[in-house]
Amino acid sequence: MNKLLQILFFLIFCAGTANATKIKGHVYDKQTGEAIVGATVILENPRRVTNTGLDGTFEFKGLSAGSAKISVSYITYKTITKTFTIEKEDNEHLKFYMESDSKSLDDVTIKSNAVSSTDQGARRLEKNATQIMNIVSGKAIEISPDLTVANVMQRISGVSIERNSNGDGQYAILRGMDKRYNYTLVNGVKIPSPDNKYRYVPLDLFPSDLLDRLEVYKTLTPNFEGDAIGGGINMVMKNAPGKFQLDANLSSGYSRLFIDRKFTSFNSSDIQHKSPYEVNGKNYNATQNDFTKGTLDYKFKNPAPNLIGSLSLSQRFLDNKLGVVLAGSYQNTYRGSNSTFYNTAVNGTDAYSVITNKSYRAFSEQQQRTGLHGKVDYVFNRNHQLSLYNVYVNLKNEQLRDAVTTTYNGVYNPTLGNAELVYNTRSRLTEQQIYNSTLHGDHKFFDEKLKLQWSAVYSSAKNDVPENTSISLNGIEQNFQSRRLSLVNTNPVTRRWERNTDEDLAGYLDLTYRFTFGENKLDVLAGGLYRDKQRSSFFNNYNLAPSASDANKIYGVDYQNYTDLNLVVSNPTGAVANSLTYDASEKISAGYGMFKYISAKLELIGGARVEHTIQSYNLLFPAGETFPNGQQVYTDVLPSLTAKYFLSDKAQLHASYYKALNRPGFYEIVPGKVVNEEFQERGNPNLKRALADNFDLRYELFPGASEQLLVGAFYKRIKDPIEYTFQADATRGQDIYYTPGNFGTANNYGAEVDYIKYFSKIGIKANYTYTHSSITTPKTTRVINPLTGDIQAVSVEQKRPLYGQSEHIANISLLFKDTKKGWDVQVAGAYTGPRINTVSQFLNNDLWQEGFIQMDASAEKRFKGGISIFIKANNILNTPAKLFIKGTNPENNKINEQLVEDGNTLVRSDYYGQNYLIGLRYKFN
Repeated sequence: MNKLLQILFFLIFCAGTANATKIKGHVYDKQTGEAIVGATVILENPRRVTNTGLDGTFEFKGLSAGSAKISVSYITYKTITKTFTIEKEDNEHLKFYMESDSKSLDDVTIKSNAVSSTDQGARRLEKNATQIMNIVSGKAIEISPDLTVANVMQRISGVSIERNSNGDGQYAILRGMDKRYNYTLVNGVKIPSPDNKYRYVPLDLFPSDLLDRLEVYKTLTPNFEGDAIGGGINMVMKNAPGKFQLDANLSSGYSRLFIDRKFTSFNSSDIQHKSPYEVNGKNYNATQNDFTKGTLDYKFKNPAPNLIGSLSLSQRFLDNKLGVVLAGSYQNTYRGSNSTFYNTAVNGTDAYSVITNKSYRAFSEQQQRTGLHGKVDYVFNRNHQLSLYNVYVNLKNEQLRDAVTTTYNGVYNPTLGNAELVYNTRSRLTEQQIYNSTLHGDHKFFDEKLKLQWSAVYSSAKNDVPENTSISLNGIEQNFQSRRLSLVNTNPVTRRWERNTDEDLAGYLDLTYRFTFGENKLDVLAGGLYRDKQRSSFFNNYNLAPSASDANKIYGVDYQNYTDLNLVVSNPTGAVANSLTYDASEKISAGYGMFKYISAKLELIGGARVEHTIQSYNLLFPAGETFPNGQQVYTDVLPSLTAKYFLSDKAQLHASYYKALNRPGFYEIVPGKVVNEEFQERGNPNLKRALADNFDLRYELFPGASEQLLVGAFYKRIKDPIEYTFQADATRGQDIYYTPGNFGTANNYGAEVDYIKYFSKIGIKANYTYTHSSITTPKTTRVINPLTGDIQAVSVEQKRPLYGQSEHIANISLLFKDTKKGWDVQVAGAYTGPRINTVSQFLNNDLWQEGFIQMDASAEKRFKGGISIFIKANNILNTPAKLFIKGTNPENNKINEQLVEDGNTLVRSDYYGQNYLIGLRYKFN
């Protein structure tokens, strides 16, 4: 009987299967024709619910023939419904075209950032953009492993990042062009840098969760500022959509580094933000009591878990005329690194360096990152709109670096015994901040033929490093056991104050007039800007030494804590009278004229920009400098031409030529000298701007929702490129300085491939960039004089790549997205090839960074009610940053630490550890 029932059930199942069928469909945006990802699809009778995949498709299986009804809904789109008949086989592939449900005000559309921040919106902007550009959408940023804009940048084709001392991304290198060759914008407005030396902006200041999207311009048109040979980075902040939105997230995590060792900190709460000179006057004689003890009060502990959170609110009022968005982000993280550094020196006439000592360096850093963004916009009518937005970012970094340097009889060779030791500990608080306020207007006249846009901008950037304190101990280690460490240095304790502030006032004006010739259009554009930048820079330094009776006291025997030391100030009035205390200004006037011709098959944009620059400085305490004050005045004409040829609705060719410049930073032209730990550095008042001709060609294919294939090539010819090299003092040949200079003409060319493809729930993002560059700079080598037999230094020319340029850069991300079950998973890998990290004064002695792969991952699970849980993991492979010199000295082979491999000599390795984060997100919209 049981067997009969089993056979009967099997026959019934087969009969049902024979009559069951499936239906497939595709959901598109009616206006753009692009597929919509994540739309909700509901089948009635029987009721089934699914979501469109990453390619916009959906499927229902196991259906019976007959009448059925499907409805499709998605945020900001009108719900549509279709009734049809399910056949037993050969069902027609259903297509749904959804119309926007954006709210309108007197024919002015209020666009939702729920659309503009999506991957589909990003691909649409890339396709329609005048410039050659790449965009990372706000949604992609949200589900990525990255917490700062700097780390997001590494996912973009042609971009590599330069990391700070804790392994976090800090600066972007575009197409092999050093960070100095790009600029940073917020909502299209250029912002100043808080850096004390250079004009490029540290991108680790910006929390990524404040962004609607991140745009990278790889070419320029005349209406963009011209000092971007490498390109421009534009952070588009969150906007006010057509309805109420609330986004909030809170997360916590830990750094694997501090499971293996303690976190070292100091008491920064009582740091004096002004030096004794500023507090008491220029004739005041400082004593030890004028300095805080907190910077020498070291603590070893397990740090608290990292804490990260953000909140954004947005709504429209007054019948959608008034839009308001408020957003804030806070990140309190504990990071660090373990570093091994081998110092080298050129030995005799050998072309390669010999290792002289070894340093262990342990960094512990607490970073507190705050970001605030607010925007108010008011729509009067279809022709007139005003907006006011403000952005504030602040990064406080408390860093303690503990280092020990070991030398054996003048070289590093542990087999010699009796190590000479130097312990150096530095406690430093750095606070950087940027503020930008922009009032912007959009106006249309004469039936929208004439458009006028204007902006009034105030920006400021500040960098403050108060009471930067270092202390060093000298001693000896006998038989690797007994250590005797004492304050035998002349000035073992230093206290340094550094501060600089930039303030910008700027005005922008853009006019556009449109002519129409049948189906063709011609836009004529003109405009300009004026910016007044004022910089103040302050530097002061105090040296402290033990009294004669205390100079040889032994640490751990005669005293236990650095705060117990009795010190005498060697320079009681300070060292404010130096060339790093100065005022400077930069005034830029610019104007442009351009045209934009649009037809069915061709878009042509051309014109020229003129920029006039007045850059000046004034040393407040000149000390015999040849140029205590100086000024550079120059005018540049920057032509450009861009063409887009439409091969089809989804494919196009994009070509561009533009001329651009790179101005020196204030620090680079001020003839000051600063003594760093490893070398001296000074400015060059004769430094000239760099000029470059830039050529680009890219094939662009956008086959489906969020998909693309971009294949391009670029070439840059740079006149008077600015590079840092070691140079001998013209008046005192024995002194060597690290200083900027102009070096002839450099060439940089390469190719890029950018590919995004989705297969229902699976996606792949991949890009690869090849870059080759060359520049010729002077190097020093040593030869034996055949007449005297003496060793003498001679200068030779050497060709090398540009500083910071990697020949190979690649990214690949594997994505999984299940909209129905609420899953988003991403595994991302980034490869950066070898590149020059430091340019040496000696031939064949440049320091190269070893190529490396960084692996990151993230996952998010969404639940009903707008709640989701996410995890992020960074540096999963614990990939170190390693520096090496090409070639080796035979003496280095005697060191039994595997420092020589494949003919290269390892000189530094930094390990940062893995970082993990788990959090909760809530969305209401």
